[in-house]
Amino acid sequence: MLSQLSVKNLAVVEALDLSFDAGMSAVTGETGAGKSILLQALNLTLGRRGDSALVRHGQDKAEVIAVFDVVNQQKIQNYLQEQSLDEEGECILRRIISNDGRSKAFVNGINVPLSVLRGVGELLIDMHGQNEHQLLLRTDQQRNLLDTYAQNFTIYDELNAIVTEHNAISQKIDELSNNQNLKQQQQELLQHQLQELENAALVQDELDTIEGDFKTSANATNLIEKISHILNQLEQESGINAQLLDLSNTLNQALDIDEKLTPVAQLLTSAQVQSQESIYELNNYLNSLSFDEQTTAELEARLGELHDLARKHACQITELIAVKEKLGAALDAVSDAGMSLDNLQQQKDILAQKYYEQSKRLSKSRVEKSTLLSNLVTEAMQVLGMPGSEFKIDLPKKVQGVHYHGDEGVDFLVRINMGSNFKALKKVASGGELSRISLAISVVSSDSEYMPTLIFDEVDVGISGAVAEVVGKKLKQLSEHYQVICITHLAQVAAFGHQHLRVQKSQSQDGTQTIVTQLSSDERVDEIARILGGATITSKARTAAAEMIGMSV
Repeated sequence: MLSQLSVKNLAVVEALDLSFDAGMSAVTGETGAGKSILLQALNLTLGRRGDSALVRHGQDKAEVIAVFDVVNQQKIQNYLQEQSLDEEGECILRRIISNDGRSKAFVNGINVPLSVLRGVGELLIDMHGQNEHQLLLRTDQQRNLLDTYAQNFTIYDELNAIVTEHNAISQKIDELSNNQNLKQQQQELLQHQLQELENAALVQDELDTIEGDFKTSANATNLIEKISHILNQLEQESGINAQLLDLSNTLNQALDIDEKLTPVAQLLTSAQVQSQESIYELNNYLNSLSFDEQTTAELEARLGELHDLARKHACQITELIAVKEKLGAALDAVSDAGMSLDNLQQQKDILAQKYYEQSKRLSKSRVEKSTLLSNLVTEAMQVLGMPGSEFKIDLPKKVQGVHYHGDEGVDFLVRINMGSNFKALKKVASGGELSRISLAISVVSSDSEYMPTLIFDEVDVGISGAVAEVVGKKLKQLSEHYQVICITHLAQVAAFGHQHLRVQKSQSQDGTQTIVTQLSSDERVDEIARILGGATITSKARTAAAEMIGMSV
């Protein structure tokens, strides 16, 4: 249920904070007062594309926040949890439009793409008006509405699960059939590549060190020359080590005179000790070096072999063992690939039979319930000021096969005038007619499913008098199950609201503003009287308004 709507700097709205009640909320106001601003604001929270022109003149951005109570709405709670957007009992949609055209969307404080905002919005609000968000015109929504009315949940879900499994097996069969000739070639190639690596007798320690070992062996003479030179500089009688030792001894003697030299003496002693350790290490390294042309040649040959294998498999030398293990796993997968085609085909045939049985059950239910729903909607349409109109649900058969959603489509057809041909709903209904058809369908199916908050715009176009009263009664009847928000021009409709909001336009030196006010009981009588009698509210009009409100209770 929509509980709160906050709007800042959107078009002619500077700041607006509205609270909505359960039941039916009537929204009225003079033509041009800005009633459409409410719809624009809600459409933004539903993921409709934003436009910088919507930002109030002189402002950097517009912001809309819609707060919904979703405590008893498991479907939206599940969706929010799937998207990691769940918030206990509440769903807050927020949209920001900047004057440079950029837009941001948030669900429960988390920045989300517009596609996610639209997904959440479609589970919260169902718009019935002259805009592209009318779910009733979508073929998937028409199918869902019929199946929900027919209580086809279990059959429908089981059928789609069968189709998913059937398609997965069909894909496996196709893959095996198309790859039978390639399978043997692939297996032989993998065996050859694996054998090459096996023959190379790979050891990870060797792979990690061979390049360094070869570099050292190939440059042994140069290394011996350089290390010998360094040792000569360190070890000779007047070499670096001897000088450091002499200097250290001298400084230690100076300590007897001034102890403040202690840190420096320690550093110099440390330098001498490290110099001595360097001599030991360099001697050990020099003793390990040997110039052996045969060893170098063997290392070069081995390194060449490993480089060839690495190039062949597009990897580093150190990765060759990992490549070998991967090839072994691939060979196992090819050798043991799946089930036989015969076994897979048997499974596919069994699933096709299950699908056939489920699709027959689904089709039977759809045929029975579509006739009943069509008759009830037709009756409701005629009561709602569309005499001679008729509603029909067509179930066109799909080509033979296994299909998601069953063997038939679901199309809502309508004819507005008696004797005319049935046509698709979106091709023949005007905005006002579509709203009334939506109202008729919603009222008829209201006991069959959870629906979002329902918003009706222009449901009273082209009607008056007794028919308008019927529309009001139907909306109030619908609000016993769901929250209903109705933008109306008719007193007969507005009188049935549990809550009444008035939209007014205010002009001042700062510009034009749209103001929305929740009316008290007395203010509501005045507003109904204004709709009935015009700008001048007479006592007769006020009396008639009070009677109209009283009769609607």
